[in-house]
Amino acid sequence: MAKKKASDGPAAGTRVRVRPNVCSPEFPDVSLAGWTGTIVESSGKAPDVKVVLEWDQETMSNMPADYVSKCEAQQLYYAMACLAEAEIEPV
Repeated sequence: MAKKKASDGPAAGTRVRVRPNVCSPEFPDVSLAGWTGTIVESSGKAPDVKVVLEWDQETMSNMPADYVSKCEAQQLYYAMACLAEAEIEPV
């Protein structure tokens, strides 16, 4: 039985920072630039790799209250995000 090939993306556990000019996919008026977290998983093949990341404590502490409210109103989990690999960089 052949092994399943892993994603082309970065490894789980990698600490990353969101690049400048990146906004929330759900709320384009909210900038995520500079937010930091850890990759939980990645999927897809280059150049369309997506990463799921969990925000770190510093980002959670500085997260705008209106972003949290918007997420809660739409039943979205604000402690994590799914972004394109091109939108992040290693810390």
